Amino acid sequence: MERTVGAELEVTAPVESVVELQVAVARAPGLVVEERLEVIHHGSALEVTEVETDHYGRLHTVTLPAGPSSISYRARVSGRAEPPAVDLADLAVHRRPSRYAQSDAIAPFASAEFAGVAPNDLLDAVSSWVGTRLSYVPGASGPLDGAVDTLLGGAGVCRDYAHLVLALLRGVGVPARLVAVYAPGCDPMDFHAVVEAHVDGGWHVVDATALAPRSSLVRIATGRDAADTAFLATVRGDVRLDRSEVTAVVDGDLPDDDLGELVVLG
Repeated sequence: MERTVGAELEVTAPVESVVELQVAVARAPGLVVEERLEVIHHGSALEVTEVETDHYGRLHTVTLPAGPSSISYRARVSGRAEPPAVDLADLAVHRRPSRYAQSDAIAPFASAEFAGVAPNDLLDAVSSWVGTRLSYVPGASGPLDGAVDTLLGGAGVCRDYAHLVLALLRGVGVPARLVAVYAPGCDPMDFHAVVEAHVDGGWHVVDATALAPRSSLVRIATGRDAADTAFLATVRGDVRLDRSEVTAVVDGDLPDDDLGELVVLG
């Protein structure tokens, strides 16, 4: 599968500021990635430092001078990523509650709601449950809302769907983690958030929004929840996001997606 992805960001820093970017494709084995990342301020390219993160992700740190700057990332992605490795420490971390996925608070509800569901059927059951009970409404949630807020409010965007799926799965003992992805076919097009859950001996994708075919997704960053996977985070200073535009397309037709099947993110 050939995929072309990218992001264009325009930001303004009132004072010199340091930011961390997570917009680059994770360099997983099996993928061939041709890419370009540039941060421009008043016509000059700024120095960017790359740091490797978990699951082949890459975080880029840059110091922005005061004033407007532009961030441009483009990548051509060929091939399919190898199935993610299964690590016992990773499984332990992703069974636990986290800032936005309060599985300890939701566990009694999750246990009652999904009692009797076979382990291999849990992903489809949880995804269908969340997808039918939430409404996709941009602006319905805030940046500090977590799974409990989403459960009570009944609406949100992809990160809210993902946080509720995380909390429900962890609440019944299934390791689950959030993945920021490029999502060909997603409408509205933006950075997308999905869940990877460990069942049947491997990590498989859950997307309760059903906004894009799971087999077309491209991993960017992986973590406990959105706190670990933000595409732009201010480390020092003050940075305002003025504009963002995300691109994600596949060559040819989008693949079909049977939501009842287990799919590996690749």
